[in-house]
Amino acid sequence: MDERSSLIERLPKAELHLHIEGTLEPELMFALAARNGVALPYRSVEALRQAYSFSRLQDFLDLYYQGMSVLRTETDFHDLAAAYLARVHSQGLRYAEIFFDPQAHTSRGVAFGTVLDGLERATEEARRAHGLEVKLIMCFLRHLDEDDALRTLDLALPYKDRILGIGLDSSEIGHPPAKFASAFRRARDEGFRLTAHAGEEGPPDFVWQALDVLGVERIDHGIRAMEDDELVQRLARERVALTVCPLSNLKLRVVQDLGQHPLKQMLDRGLLVTVNSDDPAYFGGYLNENYAAATEALALRPDEVRQLARNGFVAAFLSPEEKSGLLGDFDRAAADPSA
Repeated sequence: MDERSSLIERLPKAELHLHIEGTLEPELMFALAARNGVALPYRSVEALRQAYSFSRLQDFLDLYYQGMSVLRTETDFHDLAAAYLARVHSQGLRYAEIFFDPQAHTSRGVAFGTVLDGLERATEEARRAHGLEVKLIMCFLRHLDEDDALRTLDLALPYKDRILGIGLDSSEIGHPPAKFASAFRRARDEGFRLTAHAGEEGPPDFVWQALDVLGVERIDHGIRAMEDDELVQRLARERVALTVCPLSNLKLRVVQDLGQHPLKQMLDRGLLVTVNSDDPAYFGGYLNENYAAATEALALRPDEVRQLARNGFVAAFLSPEEKSGLLGDFDRAAADPSA
């Protein structure tokens, strides 16, 4: 193991852009399908994996929504989250903010509380067993209309103390952030932290809209912001975090080669950029695999790897006290010569 690989393995990390439904590995998908009597259009795990060839975001989303049809019960959601948390604990994860898509489940007759209870049971087990701190962010599906988002927000309000924030995901093209202005205004009034996917396939203007119309604190993806110098200056000046997902960008052909990925350029421009895995079961790697792939492709220096990992804690939706504790732990670990 070379120096950079060893560093990646040892550093404490946070993950801020992770769709829990996107951690559904083929083996678990088939097991849940058998448990729940759901027929899958694939003969085997191998055949399913072969379908993971995408030319754009929508190709992935079609398979993503089809796959989550196996999630029916509280135990299913527990098993999904428990598998992810067990895997990333071994990769040095200390803190995570996990996205979930309630509309994709309630539309199939799965109760909102069923989803939340299963996810929370797994996160509590991970906290007790491994000291992991995990919070949940509910996303609106942008390919649905705003009225559907507002109805989903109504469903979430009885669970308000169990949900950290509100996000916006799914198909970006044709669905600008401004479409959800009222839903985000209401979510902000209810005290939720706010983030949104923008500037992945969509133009820099979508990042402007997310900031100025939705009032988000953080941008998920955001790599196309680099096409707009004024926007880059603003993001740097205001310390708006961007949750970047290198292997996702490669797999969905947002970049054609990781060597062309703007991650290093974003660091050089002073952006608060973080590394995350997005939908790792579909995109070929969890947190450390994203760090390793980006580090190799972009020849990142050890200090840059440390900065990316530290940024994950800086960008987290935590209280000052919580953030200070995690950053203190990180800085002590990063100062250790063995790390």
